[in-house]
Amino acid sequence: MRDVLTLVLAGGKGTRLEPLTIERSKPAVPFGGVYRIIDFTLSNAVNSGLRRILVLTQYKAASLDRHLQRTWKFLCREFGEFIDVLPPEQRLGEQWYQGTADAVYQNIFNLERVPAEHILILSGDHIYKMDYSEMIAAHVESGADATIGCLPVSLPEGRSFGIMGIDDQHWVRRFAEKPAEPFPIPGDPDRCLASMGIYVFNARYLFDRLCSDGARRDSSHDFGKDIIPSIIQNDKVLAFPFHDKNTGRTQYWRDVGTLDAYFAANMDLVAVHPELNLYDQNWPVRAYAPPLPPPKFVFADQTSVPPRCGHAIDSMVSPGCIISGGRVNHSVLGFNVRVNSYADVDESILFEGVSVGRSSRLRRVIIDKGVQIPERTEIGFDRDADLARGYTVTDWGVTVVPQSHAGVSNSVAFGDPDT
Repeated sequence: MRDVLTLVLAGGKGTRLEPLTIERSKPAVPFGGVYRIIDFTLSNAVNSGLRRILVLTQYKAASLDRHLQRTWKFLCREFGEFIDVLPPEQRLGEQWYQGTADAVYQNIFNLERVPAEHILILSGDHIYKMDYSEMIAAHVESGADATIGCLPVSLPEGRSFGIMGIDDQHWVRRFAEKPAEPFPIPGDPDRCLASMGIYVFNARYLFDRLCSDGARRDSSHDFGKDIIPSIIQNDKVLAFPFHDKNTGRTQYWRDVGTLDAYFAANMDLVAVHPELNLYDQNWPVRAYAPPLPPPKFVFADQTSVPPRCGHAIDSMVSPGCIISGGRVNHSVLGFNVRVNSYADVDESILFEGVSVGRSSRLRRVIIDKGVQIPERTEIGFDRDADLARGYTVTDWGVTVVPQSHAGVSNSVAFGDPDT
């Protein structure tokens, strides 16, 4: 892996994840209690033996940069290992990045300063585990100019991805970005082959293609829309099927680009047998570990009316949490969450520092960082009432409470305080 340079594209605005991305970039959105979304891509890279990594940022990157500084600065530069952040420099003009390919094109000066035979390009906003060394080895062995990571998805899902047609040797012969009618896999009429947005390029070949694309005025400068379709006819482009490292089956991979997809992926984690195994010690997912005490569950008072018992079932509870006489079910709790007596939290995601007041009820909600829920508040039970409070309610009925409603001074937004 010494001749591979890894690029992580982490400049996504994440409009479809608003309001979670109003104050942060998409890769910096918390996930699974203790992680940020980008932690999965970076963990994959480090676990794959990749130690030279550049993270390209753009949109509201302050919180992402802080997270990278405190979580991902353990590599030793004296041995040529690094995870560096590359903010936009506007070296080639006054425009910000116009597309995924343009983000790489505008950083060619920086890339050429790192000796590399191959460039691995990753997205910083997907949830999965993958050994990239297997894909890189397949690329080198095949003699390909470019290799694309792919996996089968249903035809309706295929409308949201770049779809590939391949021959029996896995060479890409056809490519369409987000087609209205995805073409199925031969012999599998219900599924199509989707690009994961993971690419391996020969370095000099990539630079030449980017320079050619950068000179075109009619290009959107995107890998899926422009670069890949332009090279499949005359160059060697290989498709690499994504398989589970442990089972060989099609691996767990989620694009959490919408609130409903983000909610579903978090709920996947609290299943009895989750498809994404976070407890695999052979493939750790790294996260920031603040100096917090273990979670605590207090009160088992059956004599009170109603009975008071602090417990969590089918849930992930992060360090610093106190479940103080409340009930948590099928939920994900971030750092320092407090659930007070008689409160009910069902199928919900609570970010760091959320406090749920006594006798409050939450169902299918996402509560952003630091929000204080007053006593006797109900969220997630009445769609019209939630919308009237200014919350976002998704098509699946998930209610999202943003940071702007945090604090005692905004308690009226959550309901009448207990009198």
